[in-house]
Amino acid sequence: MTPLFCTALVSLHLGASPVSAGASGRDGPLEVCALDATTYVLREPLASTPEAPFLYLLIGRERALLLDTGDVADPAVMPVARTVLALLPTAGTGKLPLLVVHTHGHRDHREGDGQFAGVPGVELVPARVDALAARFGFSRWPQGAAVVELGQRSVDLLPAPGHHPAELVFYDRNTALVFSGDFLLPGRLLVDDRAVYAASARRLADFVRDLPVRAVLGGHIEKDAHGELFGWQAPVHPDEASLALPRADLLALPAALDAFNGFYDTRGSFVLVAPIRLLWVAGLGALLVVGTGGWLVVRVLRRWRRRRRGASR
Repeated sequence: MTPLFCTALVSLHLGASPVSAGASGRDGPLEVCALDATTYVLREPLASTPEAPFLYLLIGRERALLLDTGDVADPAVMPVARTVLALLPTAGTGKLPLLVVHTHGHRDHREGDGQFAGVPGVELVPARVDALAARFGFSRWPQGAAVVELGQRSVDLLPAPGHHPAELVFYDRNTALVFSGDFLLPGRLLVDDRAVYAASARRLADFVRDLPVRAVLGGHIEKDAHGELFGWQAPVHPDEASLALPRADLLALPAALDAFNGFYDTRGSFVLVAPIRLLWVAGLGALLVVGTGGWLVVRVLRRWRRRRRGASR
């Protein structure tokens, strides 16, 4: 059965087609969609994780680049490493070397890291600022950019903190695709630091302003085709929105963040959410309710005691 997200990518003329990689786990297959012969979109389905994250595999002549390892650690449930290695071409007596990098360090994007431990020809870079700086030469994080050469394929790595301190956005020069992780997606953009997020958005917008961008592909789909958000970690996603966002959304993001009210704001394809602030508000609201309730109880008790005293006279 063709994954629905793959069908949506076909409609955007990305040349997408489903791939059978023989990768069924206990709870469901890892969905694989080929955008072309060397560019793959992989998704862990909702049957296995409510996060249903997207992973991306870019293959060059000399090595391949995998963006994220997903939300499921157990290879019997979600065989990420086996699937990815099966998609790699043969190089000599083994597979093409593989570099694994994360869009950011939240668990739903790195739980599959252990599946690549000890695999020959695989280099995995931890999702930490120090590790990224050491491996790719970021001397003034989050300023600057790095380039990964895959062999007749160059991928730009752009620091983009704001949702996570060690966040990266990737630009593939061969396909003109932007891989944005949780930084920009059709759903909730969780803003941990608005000023830092906005600064990252401005740098990214400046970077792509004079470049072709066929689509922006994020880490999740959290909206339906009518623009409504699915419930948080909803077990089913009927009538999903397309994974791909247009270049215009990336260019509009800085202004949206500058105008963000700091709590919750709907902006076209995405929704800005400040979860920490909302938790603080919820906590203060709960304290207010408890405090008000306690005050009412004290008042009622005092009135009851006064009445008892008056009745006993």
